Amino acid sequence: MKLRSVFSALTLTLATVFTSSQAIAEETFTLRLAETWGPNFPIFGDTTKSMARMAEEMSNGRLQIRIDSSNRHKAPFGIFDMVKAGQYDMGHSASYYWKGKVPNTLFFTSMPFGMTAQEQYAWFYYGDGMDLMQEVYEPHNMLSFPGGNTGIQMGGWFNKEINSLDDLQGLKMRIPGFAGEVFAEVGVNPTNIAPGELYTALERGTIDAVEWVGPALDLRLGFQQIADYYYTGWHEPATELQFLINKDSWEKLPADLQQILQIAMRTASYDMLIMSMHENANAWASIQSDFPDLQVRTFPDDVIQAMYDANSKLLQEAAERDDLARRIVDSQAEYLSNARAYTNISDRAYLNTMAELE
Repeated sequence: MKLRSVFSALTLTLATVFTSSQAIAEETFTLRLAETWGPNFPIFGDTTKSMARMAEEMSNGRLQIRIDSSNRHKAPFGIFDMVKAGQYDMGHSASYYWKGKVPNTLFFTSMPFGMTAQEQYAWFYYGDGMDLMQEVYEPHNMLSFPGGNTGIQMGGWFNKEINSLDDLQGLKMRIPGFAGEVFAEVGVNPTNIAPGELYTALERGTIDAVEWVGPALDLRLGFQQIADYYYTGWHEPATELQFLINKDSWEKLPADLQQILQIAMRTASYDMLIMSMHENANAWASIQSDFPDLQVRTFPDDVIQAMYDANSKLLQEAAERDDLARRIVDSQAEYLSNARAYTNISDRAYLNTMAELE
């Protein structure tokens, strides 16, 4: 199935969707969604609730989505398997969590030194992103859709300052995805830990550093109380969550409800991006006023260069692994090159101009 052709149908107006809904017998469909996040988890959990609410309202109650958080299903990193098996109809998580099962899934969250959120959404919806992502998930009887973006994530909380590559040797850090592989290349011991366990792991010294998201969600977990250094990002410039859908469950839905569900997912995803911007700005202001001694740092140039070189090496190895990985890597690189040329004369030029005025 060509996802680009599916999304072209989104040009239908909501009025058309409502009209077709009313013309169909009032059969109700209930989908069960499992999410990686705990109950009432901010921003991420708001996105699933918003999507479910919109789907129900636009369908006049014909499409209902019941959400089970991780406290109910007890498997925060089991979403892929549960949706694939049909235990749940839908899931909300992050694609790079499944790299141990299907390595090519990690490309669809965010790549180190890669696209910004605006560039990446353009790649998904107007480039090859959706079609390539579906090629990865098709053998597993699932569809994957963008599920909300955090924007550029911070580089993590550290108990000691990083002045050179020597400071990274043997450092235990929670960091998932391709960035974890990059860090491993320069001497870090990366690990992945469920969100609810991160604070305790850092506090008890099980890990030496933790990367989570950004000020809004980091502040809620309290990392600023136990870590002295907060590093700026390089590794996840556009972290996209995902909605997974079991293909059998999807095909049971009438065409109009499929359209409504797509609209709800796409709208909720965009809303997560702007909510993230709003909440991060407010949280950063709070950190500056309440924790003035917190040290914000950018990784030294030699560390950044070493990570960039490691990233390039790993991308080449991934591209050599199989043809699909190569096509994804090439597609992202080509799209980034084209989009970044415009970003540089638009967003970057504007920000540089404003910086000179301040």
